[in-house]
Amino acid sequence: MSDSNLNEDVEEELSLCPSTLAALQEFYAEREEREKLEKSVLDNEILFDENWQLSQFWYDDETIKKLTKGAIRSTENNARIALVSCPTLYKSVKNVCGDREVTLFEYDQRFRAFGSDYVPYDYNDPLNFPHKLIESYDLVIADPPFLSEECLTKTASTIKSLTKGKILICTGAVMKELAEKLLNVTKCKFEPSHRNNLANEFWCYSNFEFDKALK
Repeated sequence: MSDSNLNEDVEEELSLCPSTLAALQEFYAEREEREKLEKSVLDNEILFDENWQLSQFWYDDETIKKLTKGAIRSTENNARIALVSCPTLYKSVKNVCGDREVTLFEYDQRFRAFGSDYVPYDYNDPLNFPHKLIESYDLVIADPPFLSEECLTKTASTIKSLTKGKILICTGAVMKELAEKLLNVTKCKFEPSHRNNLANEFWCYSNFEFDKALK
């Protein structure tokens, strides 16, 4: 066999078949599109509307600012922060997090736009997340979507499984006794507000001195 024929055989073996090449090109195109979408989300070019069927009620700007400030001041620069069912906090915390790792646990599939920081989450299956994430977060911030004993109890199970220590939960005033019982938290002076005024009174509860972080 001549050298030219050998080279042709090698080139043929190294080249990709059309279907493989097409799949590879599609993968790179999807990755590029996903990266563009993630950047657009973080740059506030894409905004998500509330989905009331999912009981979504976004925080107002001042609440987002305060919760973000408290989260950053309550953790070290290399900490890990979990956001459970509170997607409107993600962009704000992510933009100022430094070397902190921020993970959003959320049912709404639209937030897949956050890429690898997004973990699909359904409070009805509270422990259905990667095992490696158990007790790996320095701070867990949660906002159970429904004001019900069932929802809070299941979300509390998630919180206790994820946290290494600090817990901050935003929920209705009517859930005070149950929140204290399940998570050993106490009411904060700071009270969250929403863009669309809600009939229910909302409070924050924590197992550490969250109010101090806001001063």
